[in-house]
Amino acid sequence: QVKLLESGGGLGQVGGPLRLSCAASGRPFSRSTMAWFRQVPGKERNFVAAVTWNGASTYYADSVKGRFTISRDNAKNTVYLQMNRLIPDDTAIYYCAADRVTMRFTSTAYDYGYWGQGTQVTVSE
Repeated sequence: QVKLLESGGGLGQVGGPLRLSCAASGRPFSRSTMAWFRQVPGKERNFVAAVTWNGASTYYADSVKGRFTISRDNAKNTVYLQMNRLIPDDTAIYYCAADRVTMRFTSTAYDYGYWGQGTQVTVSE
């Protein structure tokens, strides 16, 4: 059974850091793009960041560019999201996702066939 398990969410301070992790099990994702999305209740799920299967390329939403860094460790089947200089608008449920197709990049949520259960991030003053 394929499973993506996020951890590291919680309460962050404005201007401070948080680090999210996503551990995959059930199959290797070393040939799949991995991504983070976030969602505020009542709104659509939005792309945050993605890293290609080999870690060579990363992509970010404009709202997080320069503040967030995505990375992966294929030996551990884990992807990370380092979030710095947090702002209140970063408050959301963060979801880890793995592309259903190997060796391509996409920022469209529909293309990701595997999802974690989500982890809440709340940024306070």
